Amino acid sequence: MRRRDILTPIGITLGFIMIMLAILTNGGSQGVTSFLDVSSIFIVIGGLIASLMINFKMEQMKLAFKVMKEAFHKNDQGLPNLIQLFVKLSERARREGILALENELDEVDDEFIKKGILLAVDGIEPEVINDIMNAEITAMEDRHYKGRAIIEKAGEYAPAWGMIGTLVGLVLMLNNLQDPTTLGPSMAVALLTTLYGTVLANLVFIPMANKLESKTEEEIFLKQIIIEGVIGVQSGQNPRILEEKLSAFLSGETKQKEETYEETSFAGESVNEA
Repeated sequence: MRRRDILTPIGITLGFIMIMLAILTNGGSQGVTSFLDVSSIFIVIGGLIASLMINFKMEQMKLAFKVMKEAFHKNDQGLPNLIQLFVKLSERARREGILALENELDEVDDEFIKKGILLAVDGIEPEVINDIMNAEITAMEDRHYKGRAIIEKAGEYAPAWGMIGTLVGLVLMLNNLQDPTTLGPSMAVALLTTLYGTVLANLVFIPMANKLESKTEEEIFLKQIIIEGVIGVQSGQNPRILEEKLSAFLSGETKQKEETYEETSFAGESVNEA
């Protein structure tokens, strides 16, 4: 199940708010307008898009917005729920046989889990299942990397185009030293392009690329656990042993929460029975 990741928009918005507050504190509302320059925007945004078009294929460029949207969503497939799912599958497989798991697939949303269970039901050897599913993880990691590369490159190019705008502004200023009225606008282009490029890189592109990388690592981690669960179910492991094996992947904090929840549930059941 996918949900919105509110930390990404909150972080970006908070960063821009802090910048705006710093400007308003020192220059008031008039200071805000002095930080807006169309020429600087054209140089940074236009140059950035041009560089990305040269660097990547059209197919990758089309994926840019789709990849960026992933930074605003998160997967709610928690590890404790995943462990309980495989315990349930293991119990049914031991009770009714591995073929009975086909009836459980309608309740499973994750396509990776479905694929693993179908391979297990078809009687594929555990080593082959491991190879097939790990190959899919490798392919997924490669897709994520290619999509994330656009965001990473944008983080590299944005400050560079800011510096190019600075050089353009300085050249314009030096060419018109005899006319004092042109010094201000030329200097504004020189400084604002660097500001725009640096803010875009360090507030938007680089943090977003890092978040996407973290999400990929988390997804790979979960998929590795799924492989362990599928192979455990196919090999007929005792559900409790499988649960203990998969619980080894839980963090200490999560384990403590799960134990507290189980103790509370057990106490509640005891009171009800009494």
